Formats: sequence, structure tokens, C-alpha cells
Amino acid sequence: MSKFENTLKLTNDSIVIHYYEEVAVIKETIKDAETRMKGAINSLEEDLSGIRTGRAHPALVEKLMVEYYGVLTQLNQLATISVPEPRQLMIRPFDASTIKIIERAIIASDLGLTPNNDGKVIRLNLPVLTEERRRDLAKVTNNRLEDARIACRNVRRDIIKELREFEKEKLISEDELKRAEEELQKVIDRFMTEIDRVGERKTEEIMEV
Repeated sequence: MSKFENTLKLTNDSIVIHYYEEVAVIKETIKDAETRMKGAINSLEEDLSGIRTGRAHPALVEKLMVEYYGVLTQLNQLATISVPEPRQLMIRPFDASTIKIIERAIIASDLGLTPNNDGKVIRLNLPVLTEERRRDLAKVTNNRLEDARIACRNVRRDIIKELREFEKEKLISEDELKRAEEELQKVIDRFMTEIDRVGERKTEEIMEV
């Protein structure tokens, strides 16, 4: 192999290596965006699960904080929570002596529910929501959805800034930057669609009579 051919081979090898380095940088950056946007979706679903609708669901109370021996403890660590009827929650403490402190926590919360106990379990009956209350909850849901959308847009903004810094530092080419931005747009479009689906499901629960 001549000196020219050897130099050409080294040059081609360098181009190939740089290309794969670009691909790896972009792939890792897009993956970071997906992870952060997924976190926003998870936070949204957790947040919406705490909004009371006419349908009973363990998530409504499972993270209720109860003062247990001076330590604030989530209810789901102190009791099992089930749904014996569509509009009723049943809480069965692991230790029957905690019934009173669990009741106090429920009454002190903003759930607006009155606990009834028979000494072994606590029952919570969910009243039918009024039309006005349904509209209020729908507004709250829409606000939570918009918060999630903003969180995803902020992730996109941060990632685009990061990608453009990579381009300035010659870690990726201008063409790769453009392709990465297009890929990022597809990612955020997918998560925006998922946010809409989450919102539709919650709204259906709220409006269910």
C-alpha cells in the first residue's frame, strides 16, 4: 500500500469513526429527552390519580400521609386498600389499633369524605359528583395536562440547546443537527399525543355518571 493510499485509508477510517461518534452522541441525547418526557407523563398520571371522581380507586388514598408513631407514613404501607363497590373504598389496616389515626388523617385531608369503621375496616363512600363539581375537576385536569405539555416543551428546548452546542463544538455536523432536531420533534409529538390520551381517560372518569 502506497503512502497516499495509507493516508486515504486513515482519513476514511477517521470519517467513519467520527460519524459513529456523532450517531452515538445524538442517540444518547434523544434517549435523555425520552426519559425526561416519560418522567413528565408519570408525574401527570400520579397527579391525576389523586383527583377524586365518582369512581372509587385505591390511588385516591394510597399516598395519604398518616402520622404513625410520630412518623408520616403513606397509607398503603399501613393497610390494604380495595374497591368492594364502584363507589366505595375499603381500608383494612394491618394493625387494627391504627384505625383511629387513619380516620383522623382522612378527615384532615382535602378528600371531603367521611370514614365509617366497624373496628376492623374503614369504608369510604364516594358521593355522586354534581355537574358543577365535574366541570371544576375537568378544569383542574386540563391545567395538569398543560403543565405536562410545558414540561415536555422545556425538555425539547433544553435538548435543542444541547445539540446546537454539540454542533458548535464540532461534535456533530450541521446535517446531523438537523436530523437530530427532526427526530426530537417526533419524540415530543409522540408524548404530546400520550398526554392527550391520559387527559381523555381522566375526563371520561370525571364525566361518568
